[in-house]
Amino acid sequence: MPKYQKPGFFTKNIFNPFLMLLTRVGLSMRGSRTLAVRGRKSGEWRTVPVNPLTIGDARYLVAPRGTTEWVRNLRVARTGELRLGSKVESFRAEEVSDAEKPEILRNYLKHWKTETGIFFGGVSDTSPDEDLQRIAPEHPVFRITPS
Repeated sequence: MPKYQKPGFFTKNIFNPFLMLLTRVGLSMRGSRTLAVRGRKSGEWRTVPVNPLTIGDARYLVAPRGTTEWVRNLRVARTGELRLGSKVESFRAEEVSDAEKPEILRNYLKHWKTETGIFFGGVSDTSPDEDLQRIAPEHPVFRITPS
């Protein structure tokens, strides 16, 4: 069974709605965006706050909580949108192999370990590559490119 860490009451009912409100009006907290992806069953737009990561010319979406609903939907849809206010960026998504993840996870943790570090089982941006490789299968990563 894929790993998934369910959000608590505060995150689900206060923090995420507040973050979504901020991004809806065009305010970003350290690069946050609203991810919109079509539901794999309903076809309706589903939204969730995310922290896109840029490394060089490449952009990524990392799932710190594991195989979430947005991950399952994006695996099927392979396209989505990143929204900030009235700005909408359409993208194509390709899932990254576990072998490619350690450096991406290291960079992600450098930027967002305060917000999401708890979901990485004690592994941090200063952990050895072996630790990052060990947790890689638990955290889906998608390379996103403009569509």
